[in-house]
Amino acid sequence: MAYWLVKSEPDAFSWDEQVANGVEPWTGVRNHQAKKNLAAMKAGDRAFFYHSNVQRAIVGVVEVVREGYPDPTAETDKWVCVDVKAIAPMPTPVTLAQIKAEPTLEDLALVRQSRLSVCPVSAEHWQILCDMGEWQEPA
Repeated sequence: MAYWLVKSEPDAFSWDEQVANGVEPWTGVRNHQAKKNLAAMKAGDRAFFYHSNVQRAIVGVVEVVREGYPDPTAETDKWVCVDVKAIAPMPTPVTLAQIKAEPTLEDLALVRQSRLSVCPVSAEHWQILCDMGEWQEPA
């Protein structure tokens, strides 16, 4: 299993909407590096759901349930999306300020490439962030 972080502006698409919708296509990505990251996602991978701009925090965890396919919101088929399903909210949202203050997370793509909307997360960083947010894999 691989780990990721996906960003959404909460006024455009929020964690609450993800939960209400169940399975949702992660569409609208128009950055080539983020597209490569989406294309690398496999069913069963986990991703942090991050609210950008307003809250700037990890607020939940989603699972990839459908691997990359052409993004139906794109004008051409060169863009991809994946389908994700809400797993659980982050018990304690982990803010960008907290992430930047944690020295062991200085290499996290969210910190190094702050504008990238779909980022890989190492297993070590995943566990640190889960601990910070008091998140445990559901039984």
